[in-house]
Amino acid sequence: MANACFALIFISTLFLIGSCSDDNSSDSLVNDQYLLIPDNHFEQILIDQGVDTDGTVNGQMLREDAEQVQRLDLNLNSHFGEIENLTGIEGFTNITFLSAAGQNIEDIDLSSNTKLDTLYLQNNYLTTMDISNNVNLIVIEVLVNELHTITGLEHASQLKKLNVSYNYFEDFSMTNASIEHLLMSDNQLTSFDSTGAPNLKSILLTTNQLSTVDLSSNPFLETVVISNNSLDHINLENNPNLMYFYASSNALTSLDVSQNTSLIDLRVDRNLDLSCIKIQGGQEIPTVSLSEYQELNEVCE
Repeated sequence: MANACFALIFISTLFLIGSCSDDNSSDSLVNDQYLLIPDNHFEQILIDQGVDTDGTVNGQMLREDAEQVQRLDLNLNSHFGEIENLTGIEGFTNITFLSAAGQNIEDIDLSSNTKLDTLYLQNNYLTTMDISNNVNLIVIEVLVNELHTITGLEHASQLKKLNVSYNYFEDFSMTNASIEHLLMSDNQLTSFDSTGAPNLKSILLTTNQLSTVDLSSNPFLETVVISNNSLDHINLENNPNLMYFYASSNALTSLDVSQNTSLIDLRVDRNLDLSCIKIQGGQEIPTVSLSEYQELNEVCE
């Protein structure tokens, strides 16, 4: 009887060891050969585009399939609002372009996608975003999300365009010397600092809560759109290339554009305390939008 019990225990132990060994082998296979793709819609799009070559929605795909992809557009074939989880994107280590706009994504891990230069994630539900490892990014479009900040933005040393309009930023400081186009309309900005972005050419800051903005460190600005804020003054002396200046619906009390001889479009209507905009003699601005109580003049008192 004792021998029988011992034999039973021995066999049971071998079975458990074998089962654990099989599980470990299976886990290793998923990690080494396969990527987990838990979102069925994500995987179906990969199948439709010929990326997931096994052609079956089974929660996984070959790593070698993912590693061959350089451009991944998840919005082809009108697949909008379907994807909730982009787990598996970490295996696409060679992509330079990623578009997953108009989905239901709340978070994304891009730490392994170090070759990315173009990123479109607009119209999602992102609350956080970390691009510390994505130093090659040139274009970031994440408008219409729920972002308050972007971690690691300062590491994107090649960034040219950033669009974070329609989010929840309250304060923002740009420290990327490479940035040329910055769009931040319809946030909750009360503080904005662009001194670390000397090569800015255009900024969009419409519909925020800004009472002051310093653009003296941005001499290459061509377009400034800052309507619907609370600005009571703004100095444009150091912006000689300025062509488009929109500052309607603010609280401006004075404005001098006499040094902005490249201006072709000036819109400053609905500033109730701004009656005179200073220009220089002979300065012509082809398009001007003023309220009936406002005028352009060489002398403003």
